[in-house]
Amino acid sequence: MDYQKLLLDFETQLDHLEKGNGDILLKAETGMGIVEECLVRLRTTVSGKTFGSKAEEIHFFKHVKPQISSKLIYYGKLFDIESKRPRSSHANQIKYYKKQMKRFKNFFNYNTEFFNYYRRGAMSKDEKYFIRGKYDLCFPVDNYQFITDKEFSTSQDATVAIIMAYDMLIVYLQQMIDQLKDTLEPPKHEPMEKTPQLFWTGTKTDLIELMYALHASGFVNSGTIEIKELAGIFETFFNVNLGHYYHTFIEIRARKTSRTRCLDHLSQRLVQRMESKEKE
Repeated sequence: MDYQKLLLDFETQLDHLEKGNGDILLKAETGMGIVEECLVRLRTTVSGKTFGSKAEEIHFFKHVKPQISSKLIYYGKLFDIESKRPRSSHANQIKYYKKQMKRFKNFFNYNTEFFNYYRRGAMSKDEKYFIRGKYDLCFPVDNYQFITDKEFSTSQDATVAIIMAYDMLIVYLQQMIDQLKDTLEPPKHEPMEKTPQLFWTGTKTDLIELMYALHASGFVNSGTIEIKELAGIFETFFNVNLGHYYHTFIEIRARKTSRTRCLDHLSQRLVQRMESKEKE
C-alpha cells in the first residue's frame, strides 16, 4: 500500500513547524490541522482496502499510524495545558507543570499490562491488537476522531498513539520545568572558555542516539548528568543544533528494524579498524 510520499510530506510540514518560533498555542493549533489533514488522506488510502499480508497490516497499525495520530493527541493536550497555564510566578507554573506530568505518568501506571507489552517489543498478541476487526477494548482510549474508526483502527493502535503522545508531553513538561528552574537557580557550570572547532558531520539522529546511549550508560558523571545538560554540551562541542531531540529519540525507539543504527555502525567500523591493524 503506497503511503510513503504522504508520510514524507507530513514529516516535512511538522519539522518546519517545530523549528519555527512563536506562540505555542498557535503552533499547537496549526499542528492539529496538519495532522488531521494527513489522517484524512491516510484513511482514504487505507480504509476498505486489504494489506498484502498480516505482517504489513500489523506494522501499519503498530508503527505507522500511531506515529501520526500520536501527534494529534500531543498537540491537542499541549493546547489544553498551555491555554490553562497560570500566568503567575514561576514557582506556581512549575507546580502546575508537575501536576500535569503526574497525570500522564498515572496513565502508564494504570495500564501496565499493555504498556509493558509495547515497551518490551513483544509480538505474541499483535494479531489481536493490530489487525482490524479483532477488538479487545480492555484499555481506555481517548475519543479522538479517526483513531477509533473501525475501518481505520484496531484494538490497540490508539493506545500506542497515547503512549507515544504522553511520552512527548512528559518530555515537553520536563523541559519547561527545567527552563523555569533556570530562572530560580544559578547555573551549575561556567561555559567553556574556548569553543572547540569540531563539527558533527553525521546525521543529527545519529548524534542524538549516541547522546542517549551515553546518558543511559552512566559513563558521564556516573549517570547524574541531566539529558538537557548533556545535549547542551554536545551542541557546544560539535557546533550543532539538536533541535527537539526528545522527539527524535521517541522516533528512534519506534524503529521497526535496529533501534541502535549508529551504535551498530560504530561497532562495525571499530572492529574493521582492529582487523585491518592486525593485518599490517
